[in-house]
Amino acid sequence: MAGGIGRRALVAGTAAATLAAPRLVRAQGEQPLRIGEINSYTAQPAFLGPYRNAWILAQDQINAAGGVLGRKLETVFRDDAGRPEDAVRHAQELVQGQGVALLAGGYLSNIGLALSDVAAQSRRVYVASEPLTDALVWARGNRFTFRLRPSTYMQAAMLVEEAAKLPATRWATVAPNYEYGQSAVRWFRELLKRARPEVQFVGEQYPALGRIDAGATVQALAASNPQAIFNVTFAGDLTALVRQGASRGLFENRAVVSMLTGEPEYLDPLGDEAPEGWIVTGYPEPDLYNPVHDSFRAEYRARWNEAPRCGSIVGHDTVTAIAAAINKAGSTETEALIAALSGLRFPTAFGTGEVEFRALDHQATLGAFVGRTALRDGRGVMVDWRYADGAAYLPAEEVVRGMRPQG
Repeated sequence: MAGGIGRRALVAGTAAATLAAPRLVRAQGEQPLRIGEINSYTAQPAFLGPYRNAWILAQDQINAAGGVLGRKLETVFRDDAGRPEDAVRHAQELVQGQGVALLAGGYLSNIGLALSDVAAQSRRVYVASEPLTDALVWARGNRFTFRLRPSTYMQAAMLVEEAAKLPATRWATVAPNYEYGQSAVRWFRELLKRARPEVQFVGEQYPALGRIDAGATVQALAASNPQAIFNVTFAGDLTALVRQGASRGLFENRAVVSMLTGEPEYLDPLGDEAPEGWIVTGYPEPDLYNPVHDSFRAEYRARWNEAPRCGSIVGHDTVTAIAAAINKAGSTETEALIAALSGLRFPTAFGTGEVEFRALDHQATLGAFVGRTALRDGRGVMVDWRYADGAAYLPAEEVVRGMRPQG
């Protein structure tokens, strides 16, 4: 990207645009614009601690530049503790009792689907930050729900590009036994079979989320004698799988393709036990240099005294998108926000250009980095990486129309 683009690029579609349209500016003494944010903070702290830090940073940047429509942004945070029933209860209370203009957040896919249902019932916009299941925008999509991160389909398609180049024809899969894991495996299998019809899937393991019996899982995977493994586990489950797999020789002379494993949240806990040579999606933070990302990283470090993580990008981009949508809509009225979000373009803190919410299915074109894992100075990093633009990995519109409810 051209030089001279820094923090201004991250707020250009929000507060700066508001100041250029004085007819929309309301009295400075008016109440803040309230966002209801729900997430699994205590259940998934490695990702959601940095996410919340960057959310606060973005909100403070926007408010310091004049806010949106002349009003401050204010976020009411709630912790669902990884339980869909708690997320639903919080969402209803935020809409009915706190008067939030819209809902946001969600980490686990089952919780994202539950929040999407609440959004439709309460007729409030829901900007889903992290849930990756395709059902959120396709089979169970609704006009009130928009999703930021690249979905399981999109990330599976990115990984299949690399997996199809491997000589392996016997594959096994391992994924957490809930919507995200099931969806990721489904699409990886289908897309790899399209690219390599001779491929066989000879084993699959679906351990319970957060309760993996890593020894038994590794033993079962090895018993299927695959030439390659597709992994979808993350966080503590990933750490346990890697350690047990390494101690039992599961990964020796086998290729591994792994969703999300290149994110610092999941590599860092492994330290010098991080696997080498895995094909992964992730975020190569230490080696990503461009003016926008450099500025974001410097301000994040200055505020929180640590390097940003993938969750940091997601949190910052979610606030950026919401602020840009409110400014474009000229209000927080639901129909105006839906119209504004459909086709909305906004910058990402990755510094890779603008992202768009596709009007057809409300899926954003935010991409991911694809590369391989390596060890550097006793920690896992991504090497040989490239940015995979999400727009290139969305299915054709006619395909989506056949999967998404109309109306």
